[in-house]
Amino acid sequence: MKIKNNKWKAIGFCLALIFFITLVGCSQNTDNSVEHEKPTGQGNKGDGKEDEGKSSAQDNATEEDEMDSEDSSVDAMKEAVQDKISSMTIEEKVGQMLMVGFEGTQVNDQTRNFIQENHIGGIILFERNITDSKQLLNLNRELKELNADSKDIPLFISVDEEGGVVSRMPPQIVNLPDSKEIGDHNNSELAYQVGEAIGERVNAFGFNVTMAPVMDVNSNPDNPIIGKRSFGDNKEIVSKMGVEEMKGIQSKDIIPVIKHFPGHGDTDVDSHLGLPIVHNSLESIRKMELVPFQKAIDHQADMTMVAHILLPEIDNEDPASLSKNVVTTMLREELGFNGVAITDDMTMGAILENYDIGDATVKAVQAGNDIVLVCHGDENKLKAVHSLTKAVESGAIKEERIDESVERILLLKEKYNLSSPSPSNIELDKINQSSEEIIRKLEENE
Repeated sequence: MKIKNNKWKAIGFCLALIFFITLVGCSQNTDNSVEHEKPTGQGNKGDGKEDEGKSSAQDNATEEDEMDSEDSSVDAMKEAVQDKISSMTIEEKVGQMLMVGFEGTQVNDQTRNFIQENHIGGIILFERNITDSKQLLNLNRELKELNADSKDIPLFISVDEEGGVVSRMPPQIVNLPDSKEIGDHNNSELAYQVGEAIGERVNAFGFNVTMAPVMDVNSNPDNPIIGKRSFGDNKEIVSKMGVEEMKGIQSKDIIPVIKHFPGHGDTDVDSHLGLPIVHNSLESIRKMELVPFQKAIDHQADMTMVAHILLPEIDNEDPASLSKNVVTTMLREELGFNGVAITDDMTMGAILENYDIGDATVKAVQAGNDIVLVCHGDENKLKAVHSLTKAVESGAIKEERIDESVERILLLKEKYNLSSPSPSNIELDKINQSSEEIIRKLEENE
């Protein structure tokens, strides 16, 4: 009897052990299943959210794949640009850091030499260069053709096309309203439409850069240089309208240039004639002038123009365009701008009345600018090129510093695919229709 009892006890123990092992195994399978499902959503069974969770996970995975693809593309572009820079001479690098203007309505020998021998990276056209639509289209096409043998580095071909009082378009083109009128209506959609219209007309003639929008807050009613070019005296309206116009320009594959950093609105001297002095404190500038620029930078601004204004509370020796405190410390480090910084025209009175242009060019690059703008005078352009080249050769400016700027410049040219061919014809009616529609909307809302 005792043997039988022990036998049944052993059998019972084995059955219990088998049951326990089976139970543990099921529990582990359940845990593995839950752990596997976690990334697809947190919905409970029967709540109808399982598919939604899976879809969300798939969307997230797709977004991550796209981000990885973009990062990979950017890395590949940077690597290609760096390879190109390593094959460039100092003269070729320096040339990329100059944007110049010229006289006349046709390419002259001096301009041809600047492009082909000095490897100039950018050209700016003014009213003096433009007679009509056909001539402008042919001129820009010729400029690109002259640059054809430049190691596949396309030209910036730029223009001051703000609309209103600052427009360089041929007479056949209907002008756009002043920025002040757009700001008065405080309509974001309309500001974007203005940007589209600017981008469309600039693109149609073969330009790839427009020196707009103006992000200055016109806080001084006696300002002789900004005035109606600004969206107004309210920093929030200037920020909103300026960012929307910038986006509209970008939508047409045109590079916008936000200007005039760090803010030209509180001046009472025209910097074309002399050097304006603004005695505002750094804190005051942060609260007013810098606000629109910070907003634009936060929305992927590509290029910033630095003004010729003296801010004694920040730098009591050099104007903003030549000041490391402004360009590097404020624009780059404080506001986080990683794009291309360009000076205002170095042949303006604010510079020429106070500096040798060669010395000013070197100081501008040492301050952190990537491009020096020289709009007038062949001697001025030559002196800028030679002074900058000499500064690099002597070690006054390290070649690594030049490479930083050239990399920013080439990356921007790649981003906008500036090697694309010039348009072969112009749809004037379509361009004018855009302007007329904006003007009509403004009239309807008065």
